[in-house]
Amino acid sequence: MNALEQLKKYTVVVADTGDFNSIKSFMPRDATTNPSLILKAVRDPQYISLMDEAISYAKSKSENFDTQLAIAIDKVVVNFGNEILKIVPGRVSSEVDSRLSFNTEATVTRARNIIKLYEEIGVDKSQVLIKIASTWEGIKAAEILEKEGIHCNLTLLFNKIQAVACAEAGVKLISPFVGRIYDWHKKNRGVDHIEAHLDPGVQSVTDIFNYYKKFGYQTEVMGASFRNMGEIIELAGCDLLTISPNLLAELEESKVNVIPKLVADNHKQLDIEKLTLTESEFRWLMNEDVVATEKLAEGIRNFAKDIVSLEKMLAEKLKE
Repeated sequence: MNALEQLKKYTVVVADTGDFNSIKSFMPRDATTNPSLILKAVRDPQYISLMDEAISYAKSKSENFDTQLAIAIDKVVVNFGNEILKIVPGRVSSEVDSRLSFNTEATVTRARNIIKLYEEIGVDKSQVLIKIASTWEGIKAAEILEKEGIHCNLTLLFNKIQAVACAEAGVKLISPFVGRIYDWHKKNRGVDHIEAHLDPGVQSVTDIFNYYKKFGYQTEVMGASFRNMGEIIELAGCDLLTISPNLLAELEESKVNVIPKLVADNHKQLDIEKLTLTESEFRWLMNEDVVATEKLAEGIRNFAKDIVSLEKMLAEKLKE
């Protein structure tokens, strides 16, 4: 078996893309999207119909331009998600506007709207994960949504503090980022490469996985944001891994031996302290983690920038 086939024996493989052809090629169970992936996809002429349909829908729902624009953004996200669900047997992750990352109430409202749009076209909410940035406000929004049966994927997660807060909030799934932690440490150390077994991003996901298993949390761990195949191999056995098409192709072409590195029962011999976090403790511990603080802020800014670019494209369409 190739490395991808071996990996699928131990871990649920998720496609990290908005490109339907890539998803069909690798047959993942789930798929994830984000503003950057959606923006890239809508620039492809083969997907223009999904944007046009969102524009028509928005115009039919309101005569106010700003309202139309807000509806169109969510509708584009849902249109892509719906097409993805025609390919994958599991779930799709759809992201709330990252500019709302510090507004619990607004995040909850937009998440409900996204689910409503899915339900209008016959997609059950059990097939959708609402992606929200792992700020304190985002985690609190997810806590509200989970109690309503709307499951969430907490993204831009860079340390165990965020992970613990998510688990305590009853979040369905988290996406701890590997590659962006790797990027930060490479730059900070002035090196071109860090071996996968020493990769701080890999170590972070491993710590979170072991913590969850040690204390019996049901929140799923989905490693994300990979830079090389070695990182993925080191996290074989993680609940899920969301992987870009280029790395899925690399795995498919590789014959390297894949064995589970993350094993749920391994926690039994680990001495791990259980954490409890108030809001002030969460904020202080995040403040003390330079990598998480920088990368969370950077991630929100970059996703927001891509949302603005998508907004401009939709605004032009709405004016036609």
